[in-house]
Amino acid sequence: MHADAIPHNLSLSTGLKGTVLLQGIAIASGGALGALMRFWLSGWTYQVFGRAFPYGTLMVNVLGSLLMGFLFVWLTERAALPAEWRALILVGFLGSLTTFSTFSMETMSLIQGGEAGKALLNVVLSVVICLAATWLGIITGRQL
Repeated sequence: MHADAIPHNLSLSTGLKGTVLLQGIAIASGGALGALMRFWLSGWTYQVFGRAFPYGTLMVNVLGSLLMGFLFVWLTERAALPAEWRALILVGFLGSLTTFSTFSMETMSLIQGGEAGKALLNVVLSVVICLAATWLGIITGRQL
């Protein structure tokens, strides 16, 4: 890690412990911003389109997936940002804005890697198992 990646007023060791701590702080900061953006954007979307369909969730999932694809390429192939910034944006902000963006990127990586069968399995299992887990959570929550 270059010393330039760490703000001058932050005194962390440049070892693994300092790097992990700095990445953790970056992820938490990005996560807070992503959660706020999800709240604001989905709320605005519901105000515009109503609540007859989950437009707000669809909006943040589609936007998050678009941003994940673009920013993943831009941040890993074109920009020379430190790992902490990539973690803040990709893991923290987009991960908090929507986990669908990560799911979409991993599925696209499988497709681009020539593993369409695994990609399809990921789609089917993710939807079916997540819906089943949600159902199980609802049932469990109601019984407690």
